[in-house]
Amino acid sequence: MAPTTLFRVQHLVKRYGGHTVVNDLSFEIHAGECLGVIGPNGAGKTTTIRMCLGLVGPDAGRIEAFGLPVPQQVREAKMRLGVVSQFDSLDPDFTCLENLIVYGRYFGIPRAVLAERAPRLLEFAALQSKAGAKPAELSGGMRRRLSLARALVNDPDLLLLDEPTTGLDPQARHLMWERLKLLLQQGKSILLTTHFMDEAERLCDRLLVLDLGQKIAEGTPRGLIAQHLESDVVEVYGEGAPATAERHRALADRVEVIGETVFFYLRQPRPLLEVLSRDPAVRYLHRPANLEDLFLKLTGRQIRDDA
Repeated sequence: MAPTTLFRVQHLVKRYGGHTVVNDLSFEIHAGECLGVIGPNGAGKTTTIRMCLGLVGPDAGRIEAFGLPVPQQVREAKMRLGVVSQFDSLDPDFTCLENLIVYGRYFGIPRAVLAERAPRLLEFAALQSKAGAKPAELSGGMRRRLSLARALVNDPDLLLLDEPTTGLDPQARHLMWERLKLLLQQGKSILLTTHFMDEAERLCDRLLVLDLGQKIAEGTPRGLIAQHLESDVVEVYGEGAPATAERHRALADRVEVIGETVFFYLRQPRPLLEVLSRDPAVRYLHRPANLEDLFLKLTGRQIRDDA
């Protein structure tokens, strides 16, 4: 049976002046899945989210949320959407509990329902002890969890999360991941943009890789790795690493030298590992290929400064 499509984007284009930020982008989000969007700065991720929310109009293409055209019927579509933006937009004058209740009233949810639902959402976000605190009194991780709780106040079918764990310490990030996994287990759907490849690999059923506004790859995390990469990576470190690369380049399918680190990409790692094990001056790490390797191969290692 074909999966139910909740959200559909077809041939989306957005230009600012003479610069094309999103270029012929198409994708679908199915019920119960997490679709991840990864790409370097300036790839068009946040602009795509803003168009999906009706905040920016596309120059071409079509967006449908639950069968409704966006932005034409975005108000109706938002009744079934939850949003966590890059930056917290919590009301600083309200307590945590009041932030949820007041936000819920925008959806026309009865006060009696909110009185029962809001404390449960604070408990879900591990903030039940902070019900009377204001956002300024919370840590960054707590504010992100409160933003997630607020996004759930209307019991949405689909969550749009734009880099929800940026700036969080590892403990806060792992707690957020646990909560997002629970939502997926409950049947929610998620569109997630992220710069964290371990986050994408843990949470996402499918991935879109964007670069310069275009979709350059799409598939499951493991499927994309298998399609685009060798199975194994050996990293060699230190001053002698570049010389090691020259001596043993023929043992690898592909070699990259980045400063004093050499990356050997291989399908048959044993011959190289045997050679390296006999050289006491070499420090190395053998690991399976991962999403970070995929990201760097498809989008390059050059730093992007564009927002």
